[in-house]
Amino acid sequence: MELQEERLFTSFLFSNSKSIFMSFVLHFKPKGFPLATYQEAVKQLDAAGAGAPKGRSYHVCYGPPDAVQVTDVWDSMEDFQAFGQTLVPIMQALGADPGQPEIQEVNNIRIGEVHELA
Repeated sequence: MELQEERLFTSFLFSNSKSIFMSFVLHFKPKGFPLATYQEAVKQLDAAGAGAPKGRSYHVCYGPPDAVQVTDVWDSMEDFQAFGQTLVPIMQALGADPGQPEIQEVNNIRIGEVHELA
């Protein structure tokens, strides 16, 4: 399947997600979470084999370097909770408190072109 066809197929699956998937968006807005701490958490997650966990479709980190935010799309809350077994101890060891995420059910996902970050 060509890349464009794959994107269209994936978009179709997610746009008809009521019958196939029940994905969730989790938005974390921790207070005073610096980019350096985020980068260290990612490094430790990678070392623990949890850098690309089962069930996480998308991960985005953004915001100013002294207060980044994170938004993830998960296939299920069970997958997110399983990931939390690895994430929470790492965050605690770094002195970071992600707080409670805002959680919303996904209504639709449209896949665009994939771009590499510089």
